[in-house]
Amino acid sequence: MLLAIDQGTTGSTCLVFSLDGDLLGRAYREFSQGFPKPGWVEHDAAEILDVTLAVAREALVDAAVPIGGLTAIGITNQRETTVVWDRETGMPLAPAIVWQDRRTAERCAELKAEGFETMIRERTGLVLDSYFTATKIEWILNNVEGVREAAESGRALAGTIDTWLIWNLTGEHVTDPSNASRSLLFDIRSGEWDPELTDRFGIPAGMLPRIVPSVGVIADSRPELLGGHSAPVAGVLGDQQSALFGQACFNPGETKATYGTGSFMLMNAGRTVPPVVDGLLSTVAWGIGDRLDYALEGSVFVAGAAVQWLRDGLGLIETAGETEALARSVDSTDGVHFVPALTGLGAPWWDPDARGTITGITRGTTKAHLVRATLEGIAFQVADAVSAMVDAAGHDLLELRADGGATANEWLMAFQADMLGVPVSVPEIAETTALGAGIAAGIGVGALTLSDASKGRRVRVTHEPRISSDERSEAMAGWHSALERSRSTRA
Repeated sequence: MLLAIDQGTTGSTCLVFSLDGDLLGRAYREFSQGFPKPGWVEHDAAEILDVTLAVAREALVDAAVPIGGLTAIGITNQRETTVVWDRETGMPLAPAIVWQDRRTAERCAELKAEGFETMIRERTGLVLDSYFTATKIEWILNNVEGVREAAESGRALAGTIDTWLIWNLTGEHVTDPSNASRSLLFDIRSGEWDPELTDRFGIPAGMLPRIVPSVGVIADSRPELLGGHSAPVAGVLGDQQSALFGQACFNPGETKATYGTGSFMLMNAGRTVPPVVDGLLSTVAWGIGDRLDYALEGSVFVAGAAVQWLRDGLGLIETAGETEALARSVDSTDGVHFVPALTGLGAPWWDPDARGTITGITRGTTKAHLVRATLEGIAFQVADAVSAMVDAAGHDLLELRADGGATANEWLMAFQADMLGVPVSVPEIAETTALGAGIAAGIGVGALTLSDASKGRRVRVTHEPRISSDERSEAMAGWHSALERSRSTRA
């Protein structure tokens, strides 16, 4: 049996899988969110640890795993969220700074003005943004009393949530390439921390974890933490890379989209670093042995959040589940487009100052038209991002593998297939992020192979495209006309 720990932004989920991929047990619990100032988002790393361990124990009980019956542990995590802690006491030295936090945006703007972004793009594949880890560590070093001194003496350790959990479970201070590649400190070609980048951010190299493969044994967990269970931690992946792994996208060109509050698309780019493309990120998919596999990543900021806005902001619906029937109740949007740029536009536009826009409203516009336009807006955004990834990677897209909560909306998935012109497949197991970590751990201890994972992928439904290329082009042209109206004046 495989324990998959999925430590997310608002809660921790732990699932127990058989080696055949059957879900045997699960548990979930939320934890506190901190918003001490506008734009600041913090977590209590100690609370995350306590909640995660409790949920892991509950999942093992739910699956009736006997002592000695656990094969391996896989960990997947909210990426970029940063913890600094004391090596001697094991206690956090500051609140964890969450990936959503914007407190270092001004610092990133300063570095851009100094012309630093070109080096960042070339070496890390990322843009210079407060989303990533480096400026978070730098901020803690410069603003929390005593931390820099502790770091320079070798007492303070830093890491993302995977590192924090592994250190507590096993005593090892490590991370994997998929998480390291989100730091602005990692050379994605060499697979190592870049000393010039760590110096530029003023981060002592001794704070940073050792980089180990994403798939492979790290160390055994301490039995007292998991109710007497001990097993090798043998798989670790950032959440989006873990979903790519869980969808068995092991070959170049294979692509997944996760539909949640936002939507994240990753395309396997093979063993060559993808070219730097405006609006997309180049990142490490995973490391297996000495080999790094790469991915192109596109981010849509608002997907499911647009439906939440219809519910909570406008009161047009009571539940997200109503949207499918409403979308089916009309033949079209009657010319209405909703560009859900409620927090800016992500890939491939990367326009944070764009704003949500509804066009084409007439006296005949109804709630159903606006709901359908909202679902279409989600699919249009994903189609734009995936198209940019296909162009950049030079790989044909044969299928989109979809996961996340919105995949329950059959109308949306069918429309997505129409706008992409390729099938959209939805797996039987919705929790592909956790599944990816579990599979990686199984492979890490030699109980599974990549071939097993590919053959074992189970599809619940596949949606085939139903419209012609001319109809698709016409629909996308109408969307792009509306999208241009949402763009910021500086775009």
